[in-house]
Amino acid sequence: MKKLLLSRPAFYTVDYEINPWMHIREKPNSALASSEWIALYKTLLSIGIEVELIEPVKGLPDMVFTANGGLVVGDKFVLSNFRHKERAGEAKYFEAWAKGAGFEVIKLPKDCIFEGEGDALFVSGGVEDQDTLIAGFRFRSDICSHNHIAGMTQKKVISLELALPNFYHLDTCFCPLSKDSAIYYPEAFDSYGKKILKSLFSDLIELSVEDALNFCANAIVSGTDIVMNKCSGLLRTTLEDRGFVLHELDLSEFIKSGGSAKCLVLKLD
Repeated sequence: MKKLLLSRPAFYTVDYEINPWMHIREKPNSALASSEWIALYKTLLSIGIEVELIEPVKGLPDMVFTANGGLVVGDKFVLSNFRHKERAGEAKYFEAWAKGAGFEVIKLPKDCIFEGEGDALFVSGGVEDQDTLIAGFRFRSDICSHNHIAGMTQKKVISLELALPNFYHLDTCFCPLSKDSAIYYPEAFDSYGKKILKSLFSDLIELSVEDALNFCANAIVSGTDIVMNKCSGLLRTTLEDRGFVLHELDLSEFIKSGGSAKCLVLKLD
């Protein structure tokens, strides 16, 4: 990842509950959330990532989680169809931004739910040495979206069913690190999903419950740099032993909405 889309948390809060992490009575601290976001922004710039911004919109508090706005494939932008009405209003703003940025916007059938890069992650290489899209479904995206995306983008799509409501998007429980390595939380996948991931990666790193609940799979990877929420010493050592440079941040205010580092960015390159 060398170019990412972010949105300032100007209107970020918890005004509704659409995943198990969200509780209206436990609203994030706005000032602290802003401080955490700025730390993420500065960290991304420090490791050579170009950042573009989409303006936040009042009344759309989850727009800060830009990963869910769509999926970029070359010069195409596959626009999301959000499952919940609370987020559906974001789509027109992501569409306008994408068109302004020069992307060809692709829309899925209205009855086919898809929540962007939150449920679709590219892996370079893979079993057939080509770009492979690993796509999750069940809680926030429908499997029907995978066939449409494969046809529209001419990419290989591997569908994985998610098993735990707390890990409702693929990017909350799985993160490809390189052609051969990835981190994942096994309990978030069914037996078929675990089998597929083991066949794709020769170095599949299992997260502990602690690291999974700290959203350590929700990480941003750029070359050997990994940006994630604070993790255990064991995971840090495991990643550093493989040559990765870890940038740990406190993103606890965003975890109150069920998101962390990766949820806050959308890959543009």
